[in-house]
Amino acid sequence: MAKIEAVEMDSGGEDVAVVVGRMKLGSQGLEVSRQGLGCMGMSAFYGPPKPESDMVELIHYAVDKGVTLFDTSDVYGPYTNEVLLGKAVAEKTLRHKVQLATKFGIQRTENAVMIHGDPKYVRTCCENSLKRLGVDCIDLYYQHRIDINTPIEITMRELKKLVEEGKIKYIGLSEASASTIKRAHAVHPITAVQLEWSLWTRDIEEEIVPTCRELGIGIVCYAPLGRGFLADGAKLVGVLSEIDYRKVNPRFQKGNSEQNEVVFQKVSGMAKRKGCTPSQLALAWVHHQGPDVCPIPGTTKIQHLKSNIEALSVKLTPEEMSELESYASGVKGERYDFGKIPPSFTWMHAHTPPLSSWKSQ
Repeated sequence: MAKIEAVEMDSGGEDVAVVVGRMKLGSQGLEVSRQGLGCMGMSAFYGPPKPESDMVELIHYAVDKGVTLFDTSDVYGPYTNEVLLGKAVAEKTLRHKVQLATKFGIQRTENAVMIHGDPKYVRTCCENSLKRLGVDCIDLYYQHRIDINTPIEITMRELKKLVEEGKIKYIGLSEASASTIKRAHAVHPITAVQLEWSLWTRDIEEEIVPTCRELGIGIVCYAPLGRGFLADGAKLVGVLSEIDYRKVNPRFQKGNSEQNEVVFQKVSGMAKRKGCTPSQLALAWVHHQGPDVCPIPGTTKIQHLKSNIEALSVKLTPEEMSELESYASGVKGERYDFGKIPPSFTWMHAHTPPLSSWKSQ
């Protein structure tokens, strides 16, 4: 098991010890913090971009507390989140202390969302991300979503070349199906698969998690707090910015949010009994899934980051885990609005054509 140090508190209530332990992510040699930091909300999708100076301070604080895995993408902003993270890392010469994970594959226009995995696109995206991050090599490079028109082997061959050229160290996939993961891994070892996994999103447990464990692939969990709902409940809906993506997320819509508030109140009840917050309890549940699991909760506030780190000290018995899971069985609503987002945004539809169907382009 990865080491998890206890939280120590001084009389002023401030944490005085680094509490984030280390873990092996996958079986290819990558070592990261037991909990990472998702940087998306700093620049995109969860309301207006946040002040750069505040976000740089947040990233520096995270590093001081032992967080080393920072997750971004070329579509967050777009592009601006990578620039922000690059500036934060360069400002205090932190490159040797952190692992930078970024992604390619999603292209957004005013009217459409497109997914690409062809070799030329892969290489161009990598070169551009290197420049925005201001680094010579990306630690973990994910295909953000699977291109269902391009055989995964074709995408992986280009990624393998980038590894051989020293431009990326490790390869990851996000929201990939089990068959796609296996086909990709046969071309070049996959280090991590990033998926939504939380108390209210558990559809990966039957097929994807066993596949990753069979192949020695680490599991990185995005949205481990239900995009904030497992921290604040339905009251969050009323304070969201008009340009916040969650405004159109099905689980935040009227009818669904009321039902999901019932789930939140049950989680809150257990949290009160255990002397922690609902978000810490929900995050602890993810940490208890195994030593190969690394959640990357996102935040734009230092106090929330502190709270997320302290979740590492929350211990759950098997009975408490089962009780929490029984609460979450009542969650209502799809993960995405599939009227606006391609079904291939989720692993269930992330299948690619056979390699034999590919014609050189």
